[in-house]
Amino acid sequence: MTEQKIPRATAKRLPIYYRYLNILLDADKTRVSSTELSEAVKVDSATIRRDFSYFGALGKRGYGYDVESLIKFFRKILNQDRLTSVALIGVGNLGHALLNFNFHQDSNVRISAAFDINEDIANTIQSGVPIYPMTDLRTQLEEQQIQVAILTIPSDVAQEVTNEAVAGGIKGILNFTPLRITVPKGVRVQNVDLTNELQTLIYFLEHYNHKD
Repeated sequence: MTEQKIPRATAKRLPIYYRYLNILLDADKTRVSSTELSEAVKVDSATIRRDFSYFGALGKRGYGYDVESLIKFFRKILNQDRLTSVALIGVGNLGHALLNFNFHQDSNVRISAAFDINEDIANTIQSGVPIYPMTDLRTQLEEQQIQVAILTIPSDVAQEVTNEAVAGGIKGILNFTPLRITVPKGVRVQNVDLTNELQTLIYFLEHYNHKD
């Protein structure tokens, strides 16, 4: 199959499909239609068929999709057979919550190193993850060959820490800070603004949930 770029929205839906397909497999379901999948993941069936079409013929008309075959396909696409180590930069309230979440139990992602300026937790182990002082950031990233980082630090130091992380080999950042950090070409940033998401939700509740 010739590799091609797929839309960003499609890429964000792939893990959702993968998780639900695993639920179907656990329930001994062997096949699923786009309509059934649509009802479960709350994505319209036309969008699902379009998403799947980027990867060739994954299903058969009148039969639907073979659950096990789809899981094998998406496991390969999403690199589920390869464990990805992630650095957590900032172990405050949100950082602690992410450590306790234990990504590795549900996916191929594992927080393998965390960093914080707080001397009380530096050089300790929290939730099975070693916490390093921030001064060790670049060295540890290089030594552990970590390329993905989660940023949960104050905005006023976010850019400085980002620069250091990129210098240590980071290629992807999940940014929980309000600051829109600047990175060089070849480094991808995914911004997660919890305040903005909550405000958007409240807006829709207030403007679209009123009954006539």
